[in-house]
Amino acid sequence: MSNESNSDEIPVNVISENETEDNSTTESKSPESDIEKLVKELDLEKQKSIQSEEKLKLALADFQNLSRKTQTDIENGVNTKINEFALDFLKIYDDFVRAKEVFSESKINSDGLDSILKNMDSLLQKYHIEPIDALGEIFDPNFHEAISVTNDPELDDDTITKEIRKGYISHKAVIRPTLVEISKKDDDKI
Repeated sequence: MSNESNSDEIPVNVISENETEDNSTTESKSPESDIEKLVKELDLEKQKSIQSEEKLKLALADFQNLSRKTQTDIENGVNTKINEFALDFLKIYDDFVRAKEVFSESKINSDGLDSILKNMDSLLQKYHIEPIDALGEIFDPNFHEAISVTNDPELDDDTITKEIRKGYISHKAVIRPTLVEISKKDDDKI
């Protein structure tokens, strides 16, 4: 009389190789289906990687464009302020040039003014502010402003005969045009 409930044995259910518990679990665990599933996942991850790479390239291009634009805006802002200051400075410079001319005509020593003008010229060069050479050139409305006309049959029309006020260029842009007198061959064209 043995009592099976008190037995120390663990019941084991033995399944032969030919028998299967559940056909559906065996099919899902086949190596072919696992490989197909992994290939699909790999393809999906490759697509995600390509999309992320494209987004990164676009973001980098946007950043580079923004960086260039910001740099250009800063340079333009600085140049604008320099040009505004230069225009005010050029009025003082013109006064010194006129004073030197008066001293020279009056035979007064202008060595001090010459030194000041050299320093001013150096300052203008340092900030890339260059004079426009106009005398003897053909009138160009981009660089010159004609305020008088003279009759001279020996010169071509629109030849600059006199600089009334010097013009200046800063960073390849005219900040102040040269005021000039131009020639005409005869009075009929005036």
